[in-house]
Amino acid sequence: MFQSSLAFVDANLVALKQDYKGIATALSLSTLNLTNTQLVFLSACETGLGTIQTAEGVQGLPKAFIQAGAKNVIMSLWQVDDKATTTLTKYFYQNLKSGMSYKNALRNAKLKMIDMHPYYWSSFILSGI
Repeated sequence: MFQSSLAFVDANLVALKQDYKGIATALSLSTLNLTNTQLVFLSACETGLGTIQTAEGVQGLPKAFIQAGAKNVIMSLWQVDDKATTTLTKYFYQNLKSGMSYKNALRNAKLKMIDMHPYYWSSFILSGI
């Protein structure tokens, strides 16, 4: 849970000073109280990756948010294209606004992009309860 983290603005500068306040590890994120959080959308590259632990599964950002109480996490499994991710995200939230569930909103957003190469839209998956 130390190998996956979120880096915030100027995290590279504080790291040079050995001050890691700009970095939140998956372990620290897992201790948050996200009980009322319905969705975390991790739109950056490879946010669904982590270390595989026997009998524990994949240790990484999605697991940290679920342990903290988030009900659902959308994550990417490989490098993603910025423009395509923006388009997918826009479609996803439009679908949510129209009343779709998270699962159907993501599915339909992907279907709107089906004419594009799967690299651009199939990286994103939903995990949750």
